[in-house]
Amino acid sequence: MGAVLSVALAVGLPIGISFGLSVAIGHDNEWYRSLKKPSWTPPTWFFGPAWTILYSLMGVSSWIVWKNGAGWVPLTLYGLQLALNLAWTPLFFGKRDPGAALVDITGLIGVLTATIVEFAKVDRSAAMLLVPYLGFTSFATALTYTIWKDNVIEDGKATPKPANAEEAKQAKLAAAGF
Repeated sequence: MGAVLSVALAVGLPIGISFGLSVAIGHDNEWYRSLKKPSWTPPTWFFGPAWTILYSLMGVSSWIVWKNGAGWVPLTLYGLQLALNLAWTPLFFGKRDPGAALVDITGLIGVLTATIVEFAKVDRSAAMLLVPYLGFTSFATALTYTIWKDNVIEDGKATPKPANAEEAKQAKLAAAGF
C-alpha cells in the first residue's frame, strides 16, 4: 500500500467511524440542552471540529508507528483506546448514561497514556501527536464527571440534582404532582 493511501486510511478510519456513529445514534440536542452543565462547557459546535483535528492527529500518529514497524503492543493499545473513545458517544448520547460514559472515558485515559508510552518507544513524534488528544480527553473526562455528578438521569430524562434538602423535598413533591 502506498504512503498516501495508507496515511489516508489511518486518518480516515477514526474520523469515518466517529462520523458514522454520530449519524447512527444522533446527538439528541434537546436532551443534551436539558442537562445541567458547568459554565466552562464549550459550545456544541466546538466538538465536531475539535474531534476531527484530534482524530487526524491520532491517525497520523498510528501511521508513523505502523510505518516504523512497531510490534503488536503499541498498535493493540491504539486499537483499544480507539474502541474506548468510540464507545463514549453511544454510552452518553445513545443510552443517555453519563455514568457509563464516565467509566468508559476513565478507562480511555489509562489506555491512552499507555499508548503514548509505547508509541514513544517507537517514535517520539508519534507519541507527541497524541498529547493534545490526552489533554482534551482529560478535559472531556472532567466535563463528563461534572454532568454525571450534577444531574439525575431516569428513563433517559435529565433533571438537575437538588442543591440542598429543601430543593430535594420540593422536587419530590413536584414529581408526585403536588
